[in-house]
Amino acid sequence: MGAPPPDKDYSIITMIYLGGEPFALDDSSELVGTDEATTCVGIAIRNCKTGMIAVAHMDSPNVVDTGLSQMLSLVADHESDALLDVHLIGGFDDISSQHSYLAIRSRTKLEGYSYPLCVKIIETLMNRKEKFQIQTLHVLGHNTKWDSEGIAYPIFHGFVMDSSTGLITPASFDGTSRCPDEIVRRIRVTAAFEDPSWTGKLLDTYDTRTDHFVIAPCIWTIRQKHIALTLQNLSDTEILLACSSSPYAEVPDFVDNEKRKWDYLIRHPNWRETFPSKQPRVFQRTADGTWIKQ
Repeated sequence: MGAPPPDKDYSIITMIYLGGEPFALDDSSELVGTDEATTCVGIAIRNCKTGMIAVAHMDSPNVVDTGLSQMLSLVADHESDALLDVHLIGGFDDISSQHSYLAIRSRTKLEGYSYPLCVKIIETLMNRKEKFQIQTLHVLGHNTKWDSEGIAYPIFHGFVMDSSTGLITPASFDGTSRCPDEIVRRIRVTAAFEDPSWTGKLLDTYDTRTDHFVIAPCIWTIRQKHIALTLQNLSDTEILLACSSSPYAEVPDFVDNEKRKWDYLIRHPNWRETFPSKQPRVFQRTADGTWIKQ
């Protein structure tokens, strides 16, 4: 597959940004995208007949089976044989980059993080009954650049998809374009392993029927506060080594985002403060493109 066009920086009000959450999209938004992928993979699936889109940010082979089922339940019409376009961007040749911190990770196989994830995604698509057409496969070696010291980095960390045309463009996002409740959404991705109701699932967030962000509740324990108190005392380099699967290839605001999560967890150690009565946090888009909490 050919490389996508050069990376663009977007800040557009008719846009939906996600982290590790899948959703379907109609014409209420012009663009949908994700970023911050290093060893993760951004995946977009578009129904060529209806134009419906599902986008997700996958970080582990363990979420691929259920995650793809979630995505396809949003866009695939099982009563038709519509062709589904697939775009995969992310992951890189992280095997060589592991050598310098392999002992810290205590990993026994030099297989990297990106390769097993990409293999799992492709194998799962092959084994499903739907008809897929892979339009973009910009992963692993195709998405890798090397610096003068031989350290590997992703070429692209994210993308946006145009909902009307289905075209993909590499993109990055700043804090003003990442949609509402960013810190809570980040914490939910991090802490979901403590909530059995989310095991193996992607965290759906956007409701295309109402054009609302609906952030379903996620349970976390006091353990998250203890972890945050420990990690906040680390240096930036130690934070990268402890918290990232690709410490030498992270996006510039990775450490700051981790610190913001820990600050929130220290101030709100009880998940019920964030999700009273275990109710979702709902945000509605206003006419000027901003979001207000319901």
